Amino acid sequence: MIIFKSINRLNKEVNFKANIGFVPTMGALHKGHFSLIKSSKKKCKKTLVSIFVNPSQFNKKNDYKNYPRNLKRDIKILKILKVDYLLIPKINEIYKNKKTMKIKLNKKDKILCVKYRPGHFEGVLAIINQFLINIKAKFMFLGEKDYQQIHLLKKFIKSKFKTKIIPCKTVRLNNSLAYSSRNFLLSKNEIQKASFVSRSVHNFYLSIKKNFKNKNNINKIKKIIESKKIKIDYLELRNKENLSKNFNQNNFKIFIAYYINNIRLIDNF
Repeated sequence: MIIFKSINRLNKEVNFKANIGFVPTMGALHKGHFSLIKSSKKKCKKTLVSIFVNPSQFNKKNDYKNYPRNLKRDIKILKILKVDYLLIPKINEIYKNKKTMKIKLNKKDKILCVKYRPGHFEGVLAIINQFLINIKAKFMFLGEKDYQQIHLLKKFIKSKFKTKIIPCKTVRLNNSLAYSSRNFLLSKNEIQKASFVSRSVHNFYLSIKKNFKNKNNINKIKKIIESKKIKIDYLELRNKENLSKNFNQNNFKIFIAYYINNIRLIDNF
């Protein structure tokens, strides 16, 4: 595995005309990331992983400061997975062109996490924009746990870049909780609470699949989750194609964002 600490050097030494898959991460790698990397290795000749904890996509300084980091562990994992290239760019290189880092979202997009995390997705789009200006990868692999992120990125890069997004299924623990880097910040008891949320939402999803009228039980499900002293930002049903509220029994998804103490988690089914 070749490690690059500069995008410029990466550009000089990597032939992006080859079939290259790109997996952008913020480190603290887990089985969800492993799945993305394996998908890239199957589909592409070479795989590039980036590790960059992007400050502009955090709403709170403490959240950025406390985000789990273990670069030595991540590098060991990537070597075991036989990743071809690793990019660990510096903040001053990423943010040197302020014009390309200014992104605005449409009013229609200000739903779900965009509504509750102002500036977060602008930061996500800005960093991906900065990467793809320089990284001419054929495919980019992203996890469906961040479903809204994929939706926004698809719209954003469609007319700007040739890179195609490949969505990959959410990887879960046996207790149904989605793998997330933020899980590293949770105690065993808190993991159990989070898994209770996932099971509750998943069961709600299955009940709607059986009988569409069960969608009206959403407030009941919300109260059950909140009874465990869990703060919910949102619990919503939306069209999985366009995230509108116009959905039916065949094209809906359930989205949730919630807090276990001060740790914010998201999920969808």
